[in-house]
Amino acid sequence: MITINGGHKSGSGTIVRDAVSLSALTGQGVEITNIRTKRDKPGLRPQHLKGAEACGQICRGRVENAKVGSKEIRFCPGERLYGGNYDFDIGTAGSTALLTSMLLPISIFCEEAATFKITGGLFQDFAPSAYYLKHVLFPVLQHMGLDAELKILQAGYYPKGHGSIQVKTVPLRKKLRPFTLLAPGEVSRIDGFALSSLLEERKVSDRMAEACQISLRAKGYNPAIRVIYDTKQNPAFDKVSIQAGASLAIWAKTENNCLIGSDMAGALRRSAETIGKQVAGNLLDDLETGATVDRYLADQLIPFCALADGTSEYTVPQVTEHIESRLWLVEEMLGAKTEIKDNRVIIKGVGHQR
Repeated sequence: MITINGGHKSGSGTIVRDAVSLSALTGQGVEITNIRTKRDKPGLRPQHLKGAEACGQICRGRVENAKVGSKEIRFCPGERLYGGNYDFDIGTAGSTALLTSMLLPISIFCEEAATFKITGGLFQDFAPSAYYLKHVLFPVLQHMGLDAELKILQAGYYPKGHGSIQVKTVPLRKKLRPFTLLAPGEVSRIDGFALSSLLEERKVSDRMAEACQISLRAKGYNPAIRVIYDTKQNPAFDKVSIQAGASLAIWAKTENNCLIGSDMAGALRRSAETIGKQVAGNLLDDLETGATVDRYLADQLIPFCALADGTSEYTVPQVTEHIESRLWLVEEMLGAKTEIKDNRVIIKGVGHQR
């Protein structure tokens, strides 16, 4: 049993998610203390609790002291990872994307294929959108050898949630390949989606896309942003959202196959124009740094690089506490060797296998 201080560095829920996920993967029990003590609502939130329970279900393990608000839990993993079909409902608008990122490192090391239906929020603040996962994170991981696909079944927004995605993964045939990309190259194209649910009369999707395109065109880019309206007459997915909401996601692809993404969800008193300008601005800021990943992918890749067979090396827009926390954790739990040189992240993976 290893003890992990959940209040280290960022002190965010990321430490809980990664620690439980890596515990299930390695078979080493973990005790997590000081969970989210730096946050306004400290302790486990529903999405963290559901994530721990989901990992426990996949490895036939157990979670001790598992309740909302717990500042300390123990995760006792089982002896193997089971694929198959799973249905996880967060029960709130908690992020389905963050739960997916918790399950991905486990599912690819199952002995059987796995399918997850996850219900909760798909588009909200402080978490990547479902579009970002599908069009940025998943393609990058596929270059590392991960075989996974994501389908949006129903849009879901804060505060009601009730959105759902389906994620399918196939067991790794070989060890994960390292991720090395040091120079971005020129941008070859920018794509994206401007989605709104039950807001067609206000032309929210069009307004987000237009504001974003104006900002990008001013810098010489010609983005292709698809405008989508999710309505009761023409639902964009299998089911229409139960509430109004919006999300804009864009990503730039470079000649060296970098993917740099940016997204933002709608919120009360946040105009469509504000979303469009901010999403474009964040993308432009990351591109101007010369990084080979965006500010979010920078830390999301760390667990996978630590599990890979070889040394990963990539350039980040800036070194954040999330990056430092995740590097510290993979050293503690996997024995990976990590280093930061200026804005370059270097991870010597452990070559994990079933």
